[in-house]
Amino acid sequence: METRDAKCSHCVTTTELSTLHEVALEVSNSLDLVASLEKALLILKNSLHLEKCALYTLTEETLSVYACIDFNKHQRELAVYKLGEGATGLAAQSREPVVIENLHNDMLFLNKSGNRDKNSLSYIAVPLLAGQEVIGVFGANITKTTPIGFESSIRLLTILSSIFAQAIHSHSIHLQEKERLKELKLYYKMEWDSKVHNFGDIIGESVKIKNVFKVVERIAGSNVTVLVRGETGTGKELVAAAIHKRSQRKEEPFVKLNCAAITDTLIESELFGHEKGAFTDAKEARKGRFELADGGTLFLDEIGDISSSAQVKLLRVLQEREFERVGGSKTIKVNVRLVAATNRNLEEMVKNGTFREDLYYRLNVIPIDLPPLRERGDDIKLLVNFFLEKSMKNHKKRVVITEEAMGILCHYTWPGNVRELENTVERIVLMGSEEGISADEMLLLLPAFNIYQQKA
Repeated sequence: METRDAKCSHCVTTTELSTLHEVALEVSNSLDLVASLEKALLILKNSLHLEKCALYTLTEETLSVYACIDFNKHQRELAVYKLGEGATGLAAQSREPVVIENLHNDMLFLNKSGNRDKNSLSYIAVPLLAGQEVIGVFGANITKTTPIGFESSIRLLTILSSIFAQAIHSHSIHLQEKERLKELKLYYKMEWDSKVHNFGDIIGESVKIKNVFKVVERIAGSNVTVLVRGETGTGKELVAAAIHKRSQRKEEPFVKLNCAAITDTLIESELFGHEKGAFTDAKEARKGRFELADGGTLFLDEIGDISSSAQVKLLRVLQEREFERVGGSKTIKVNVRLVAATNRNLEEMVKNGTFREDLYYRLNVIPIDLPPLRERGDDIKLLVNFFLEKSMKNHKKRVVITEEAMGILCHYTWPGNVRELENTVERIVLMGSEEGISADEMLLLLPAFNIYQQKA
């Protein structure tokens, strides 16, 4: 039975349609691509009597077997072709199907794997094309008992080559993306380890900083969302890292994003990723920070700076734990713990209508308020000594801070908080000496000397 007039050279038999359907289902429904492809090739053997079917992939101008049937291990190893070599290599080079009508007397059929037998009549090699790129070749022997005829076999194998090419190409991209994600997760984990361990966690013994320690210890083991608040430079990222380090997610990635450093047009792409072609520069699909942090912790600094549209999407992720990439329609589910931070007054922003009230309540489940350095008393001296030791080790230089100079540091207001203190200590090490730094020299090294003079 045929779907069109039997005299038409383009008619499609029910056998062909059934075979295409079975092959497409087999290729699309399996996680093990090679096993799935070999089952698909077996379908071709059983329904169309095609033998010695093989899918070759192209690597550095060499074709080697990716999936096959009727090949033993030795034959697989022998079936290697360079571009232009034999019918298989010629199909890859010419980007066109190559047909050997009689494989028993055509020199173009090299029979490297020893697959020429009395049942096989012809050989067809069809290039596997992914867009404009040749990624391999699909080859098969046509037997005398093939039910659909020679011309129909060529047409059907050409159609099947598109299915196989797309499956192999998509699988290759998936593996590359998986490897890139693995490397990124390792990078973020190493970066987090470096920051937490080399920074010595959080330095301080004041009552206010000890209160922060208590909150961190109590909530670290849960998955609750945390909002860290404090002035710029107070160590909000360090608190987020400390929460992650003490959680059950500590072996998973700690991923961060400074929302203030990303333009409104790119913030959604950074958070949720994008599909290829989603915007002008989206040349390939890319995972966002939520996907990169899956299983771990995502730290969003300066959360008060995100756009209104990003606020809506962020609220959905917090509620549903799912989202779509920019330009995509596939829903992606993630398991991420969110720690947000801000130096802005979110309550005032809610009143002004610049920050969503429902998002504010979703973020502010556990608030942690970091005290400014000027309110931490003797912690300043502890931090100075800690950074001094670290900086002297890095610069291989010894510097002494006199008691008078230390007094200047302890009474300075530190508008830039811990970050400003660390930078100042490094400047002290670079400019100071073993003889000691005087109070006057220390004033000159402070980054905001004029402000200090006005307040003194």
